[in-house]
Parts: sequence; structure tokens; C-alpha cells
Amino acid sequence: MTGPSSDLTGSVSTTEHPAVEVRALRVVLGEQPALRGVNLTVARGTRLALVGPNGAGKSTLLRVLAGLLRPESGEVAIHGHTLASDPWGLRRAVGLVGHHAMLHPDLTARENLMVYARLYGLDRAAERVEDGLRAVAVADRATSRVATLSRGMLQRLTLARALLHDPAVLLLDEAETGLDGRARDLLAATLEDASSRRTVVLTSHDLSYVHEVADEVAFMRAGRIVERVRTADLDAAALRQRYADALARRPVAATAPSATHVAAGR
Repeated sequence: MTGPSSDLTGSVSTTEHPAVEVRALRVVLGEQPALRGVNLTVARGTRLALVGPNGAGKSTLLRVLAGLLRPESGEVAIHGHTLASDPWGLRRAVGLVGHHAMLHPDLTARENLMVYARLYGLDRAAERVEDGLRAVAVADRATSRVATLSRGMLQRLTLARALLHDPAVLLLDEAETGLDGRARDLLAATLEDASSRRTVVLTSHDLSYVHEVADEVAFMRAGRIVERVRTADLDAAALRQRYADALARRPVAATAPSATHVAAGR
């Protein structure tokens, strides 16, 4: 998985490695296939939303991209770091905000971030941690145990943890759901930061939110990506209709390319 590569649309990345490259990805959880031959390429700087019903495989795909779940078969690469041959490089390239905070409840806010700073071997670790705490407005609770933090503060600290090592790719698993006002503003600022233009892959059930923050949307159903569209080609109502249409269509073979990608407006 090296050099320029084609994605589901047939477009070619102009960088040496795309931000995300997935080929024939298959994951089985228990006896149930969760991902059925997923193919996906995400260009650097793109904000891609994965949308689909519960059980479609969205969270499973993010867990594989984060290096937390090994697939049954297939290939995964983040900025050229492959899950098979360079899992640590892959994990260093991503930050994940998922359903679990991945913070130790008996450690303080500062101690939790220091653990991650040392895990990633960051230079100026103490300075980065203090900057992270200030950025999410938790500096005044730096010495408080995580178990004593409010849900809003915990959410903000989770975002600081995910961004601490300045990942090239940010993975957000329904991260906007249930955020307090401050946390939502921080997340929006992170997504809108044009200076970094970090690649983002997010999941959400809120199509209005997706239309607002994402450049592209991939519709998922039963462990497959069934269509991928650009939000610039659709207003919010049209996006909802395309999603409904995509779910209503008969499933296609896992290896078949999407012929309907970016067909809006034609």
C-alpha cells in the first residue's frame, strides 16, 4: 500500500501516502461479520463522516483505524504506517475520542495526560500537558482525580488526551453526542482549525451536524460502505434523501466499486 492510490471514486491521491487507506477489510465479532470487505481511501486534510444505522460497522471501523482491533483479513494504513507491520507507528498517527474516555479514574487530570505523554515519548511532556489542560479549560482541576470531574470536564479532558500528541488523523466516534456547551465549542474549533487541517474521520447519526462539519460522507450498512458523497454537492435535505435511498438499495458485493459516488447534481 505505497505510492498514489485510487479510492472508491477512482480519484488518485497526490501525496505519497493517503491519510487513511483500507483494503478488503473484514472483521468478525463473535460469529457475526462486522465489516465485510471494506475499501476506503481518505485524502489528507479531508473530514469524512461515516453514517449508518446501529450495527452498520462504523465504530468497528474506527477501532480498527485506531489500532485497537485487529481485523480477520485486509490491510489498513494511516499515513503509510500499516497495522500489520507498524502498529505502533499507526497508533501514534491517530487520536481517538470514542465512547470510553480511556482515562484512569484514580489518577488526576494532569497525571492522566502525563501517562499518555510518556507513552508517546513526547518531548516537553510537562509543557504539552499544561497546554492541553488550558486548551480544554480544565487547568483549574489539574490535581483533581478524574473520578471527581463533571461529565463536561471529562469530555473535554478526553479531547485533550486525543490531541496531546498532535495526531495526523483524528477519529471521533459520535463525539458530539451529549457534549456540554464548552466541550462542543472546543470540538467545533478543532474541526474548523484551517491552519492544521487535520484529517478527521467521524461517526454520527445527526445528518444536519454531518452536513455542517464534513467534506464527504460514507453511508454504511451491514458492514459495507454502500455510497460516498461530497457534502458540497448536496444541501442538508438532499443529503438525508441520499442516505435514505442508499439504505433502501439492494446490497452490492463487497468488492464492487461504488458507481454512485458523487453523482449528485448530474
